[in-house]
Amino acid sequence: MDSLQERIAGEITFSESPGSTMKKWRELFGISQVELAKHLKISTSTISDYEGNRRLSPGAGIIKRFVQSLFEMDTQKGGEVTRNLEKMNLPKAESEPFYSIHDFSAPINGVDFARLIDAKIAANPNYLDNVRIFGYTLLDSLRVILEISPSEYSKLFGTTNERAFIFDQVSTGRSPMVVVRVAPIKPRIIVVRNIENMDKLAIKIAQIEKIPLLTTKISVEEIKQRLNNI
Repeated sequence: MDSLQERIAGEITFSESPGSTMKKWRELFGISQVELAKHLKISTSTISDYEGNRRLSPGAGIIKRFVQSLFEMDTQKGGEVTRNLEKMNLPKAESEPFYSIHDFSAPINGVDFARLIDAKIAANPNYLDNVRIFGYTLLDSLRVILEISPSEYSKLFGTTNERAFIFDQVSTGRSPMVVVRVAPIKPRIIVVRNIENMDKLAIKIAQIEKIPLLTTKISVEEIKQRLNNI
């Protein structure tokens, strides 16, 4: 296994919920349970049981096969996910953060928030007017997946869960929504920046979670300038 595969395998091994972590990575690679089961020559129910934590935690051998299969299947599909992950797997300076948190001095309505950042609504417009947020967290999407452990996820919320997550460095919108799907705590609004075509799975997850999903084209610096004055 190369270093990236070892890193993913390590995350699964040491996760408090190995099955949920396996599900996160399978969905991130865009591979169905049926496809994975066929590749591994096991039953779909076996994979479902692992992901639902209905079986004992998988051993090192199973995790190794699982991770290698994801990369093998991605290669067969053109290797886009692998290339994106490899770009984000480069060493980063410890002083370089991959998320920043800002709390507002007063809460803001979801509709007003969307207007402030020139956002378009990709999913769940009917929920936006009923949301009040007290701040936002700006995140580097793939670095969050690669670098933050499940036990550290709550740090992204700062002092309150009533906030928006704004994801930067997004290619299709799938990766942030997969993270939110398996996480125990959910933001009230999700924004993805500078994306052309939203992934269908991302929209489906947003609909299941009943979270407004927005897109914006304005720069990170412009977002900060507009929101940090609230």
